[in-house]
Amino acid sequence: MTELRYVNLTEDLAPQCAALERAAFPHADPDDLLSEEDIRAYARVFPEGFFVVLDGDRVVGQGAGIFLDFDFDHPQHSITEITGEHQCGNHDPDGDWYYGTDIVVHPDYRRRGIGRELYRLRKDLVRRYRKRGIIAGGYMPGFADHKHEMSAEEYVAKVSAGELYDPTLTFQLENGFEIRGVLADYLRDPEIDNYAALIVWENPDL
Repeated sequence: MTELRYVNLTEDLAPQCAALERAAFPHADPDDLLSEEDIRAYARVFPEGFFVVLDGDRVVGQGAGIFLDFDFDHPQHSITEITGEHQCGNHDPDGDWYYGTDIVVHPDYRRRGIGRELYRLRKDLVRRYRKRGIIAGGYMPGFADHKHEMSAEEYVAKVSAGELYDPTLTFQLENGFEIRGVLADYLRDPEIDNYAALIVWENPDL
């Protein structure tokens, strides 16, 4: 088994990264996912914020994000409106937060510590630049099985309390994130009624 390598994004990896995105989120609207064009733009705008996992020459995971400011008094937003053109157009080098736009691991490579390592790399980046932390819209695939019996708010409260398991949100909680609320119309995914959880990790160095 070859050793996995973690690198920053380069433009030549864009086709593979876009294909991984589509494979990982089959129910999402393709317009909400990172396209090859978006990823090429990322490589020009902020490649340091986009980590790619390689098995040989094959892309098997990725984690992307940009720096921006965030208004916790008015937290509601969609992924496309907060990130701007190509999901990286609103990158602001002086922004206080790293906003995680994307984290994906190929289904064949899950449970091998890749997600955890991607979060570690993001946290290292935040510490190095002395940013306040990481914010993201946490995908909540498990809500699809519970949406007929509870609201999105009730669902994330139960996941947060450890009463329900969500494949994505529970993992993020285990990696030091807190759930700070629910984002309506965050992305177009009818399986989960377009919801996401607002998740935050604060930089303990500040």
